[in-house]
Amino acid sequence: MASASTTADAALKAKYLPNIKLNDGTEIPIVSYGLGTANYKGSRTAFEQKIVDDTVAATKAGFTHLDGAEVYGNEEELGAAIKASGVPREQLYIVTKYNPMPEGTVEDSFALSLKKLGVDRVDLYLIHSPFWKGVTDEQIQSRWAELEAIQASGRATSIGVSNYLQKHLEPLLQTAKVKPAINQIEFHPYLQHGDLVPFHRKHGIATSAYGPLTPIVRAKGGPLDPVYARLAKKYGVTEGDVGLRWVVDQGIVAITTSSNPERLQNYLPHLSSFELTPAEVKEISEIGNTHHYRAFWQTTFDKEDRS
Repeated sequence: MASASTTADAALKAKYLPNIKLNDGTEIPIVSYGLGTANYKGSRTAFEQKIVDDTVAATKAGFTHLDGAEVYGNEEELGAAIKASGVPREQLYIVTKYNPMPEGTVEDSFALSLKKLGVDRVDLYLIHSPFWKGVTDEQIQSRWAELEAIQASGRATSIGVSNYLQKHLEPLLQTAKVKPAINQIEFHPYLQHGDLVPFHRKHGIATSAYGPLTPIVRAKGGPLDPVYARLAKKYGVTEGDVGLRWVVDQGIVAITTSSNPERLQNYLPHLSSFELTPAEVKEISEIGNTHHYRAFWQTTFDKEDRS
């Protein structure tokens, strides 16, 4: 029988960290542990046990949504962590992404990802970007049709995209039989993407935010520093917690990461203990919009491109 404190903790989490319902009727946990950035391997080929250990620590801290990708180079480590965690498969929400190439099929990449992960299905499969060499609207449409076939096979419960702008989503939606469930983008107060998130909402596409703590970890010294400090003091949490709540309180999935055990242990309890007021969310948004900073894909986007 659950203790009173455990029941109370679960109630707090349910109240302040609810799942998001996607347009296909499934639900996605609103906070995710990401295997990019800190755990990114890229071209390194040797198996790295530390990535496994960090990911297992995240599951022990309560993270069930695990965000991986083919291009991170660590799907084998994620698969090992899934197995080592002891968490039943049905309690985990596993995400991976297709690294788009001019040639080859999505199916071949997906089959290899499943093999590395050691699972027979993922909860969400994304096209990592629309920026492969020579990309055309027709290729964006055909790649999406390949994802629809994978979903129809039952091996990916939901399908979506990542790093797509409105100009990429529009041709996709022209021929899609299934709308993307989500678009995962760099999203934080210094990069709010103009009308992109409202466009998502208009079409029933959820938003997932990577790099949500960019103003704190990569763009320190910006106009939000005193605001984060003031709100962290008010709620008795960290500035990072405030940054994540700004995302979560807009109904957007927040992807975060850490290899610090104490920080991992504190994330979900802190985020479950408070929420920002609408006025505070608005304040952060308005001040954030006065300062532009893009942390990722800087060689793809123009420096001043805010979309």
